[in-house]
Amino acid sequence: MVRDGYFYGVGCLLAAGVIAWLAAWPYAIPALLLAAFLLQFFRDPERQIPADAGAVVSPGDGKVTDVSAVDAGGIARTRISIFLSVFDVHVNRSPIGGVIRDVRYQRGKFLNAMGANSAEENEQNIVTVEGEGRTVIFKQIAGLLARRIVFDRKVGDTVARGERIGLIKFGSRVDVLLDRDAAIQVKPGDRVKGGASILALLPVTQTVEAPLAGHWEAR
Repeated sequence: MVRDGYFYGVGCLLAAGVIAWLAAWPYAIPALLLAAFLLQFFRDPERQIPADAGAVVSPGDGKVTDVSAVDAGGIARTRISIFLSVFDVHVNRSPIGGVIRDVRYQRGKFLNAMGANSAEENEQNIVTVEGEGRTVIFKQIAGLLARRIVFDRKVGDTVARGERIGLIKFGSRVDVLLDRDAAIQVKPGDRVKGGASILALLPVTQTVEAPLAGHWEAR
């Protein structure tokens, strides 16, 4: 459970207790339902991280909505887009092991995360990770309901494949940008799990031992 879950969930439970004490227990049902939703939303299950060389794992739980060729800063890349509904786990994980080379926060709109324009126009956090001789870019993109993106690392930090690195609160989207020679392992409509599902396999040009995943908490 992410720490925020206890904060919001317990707050709603206390509110339900006060309502039941001042009025009657049926009036406390909405607060109890909200507490259950928040505790479910902020869950943080353990995952078995694949050890395959060159594997790029999903940074989040959700549904693959698009796999397409894009131009990213003048470089041809393959983009995999994943939509996270309010019922998915929203803890984000690093797609590869390596060093964080760049973090760029971009203010923007809060369009439906399933829309094509959201990848460029929505508020987002763009992270570049270099490891195993390759560079992978992933985006934490706010959605229609999302109002806070949490990223708990900084440039120069070393991360493990599948390590917890952030959180997007409520409905959102994550994009992964890969070199065009990546062997894509998913297709639109597939369900993936953060840290556990392999999105693609990259040809490994340099062997780098990935660090062990560390502990993370949303702040």
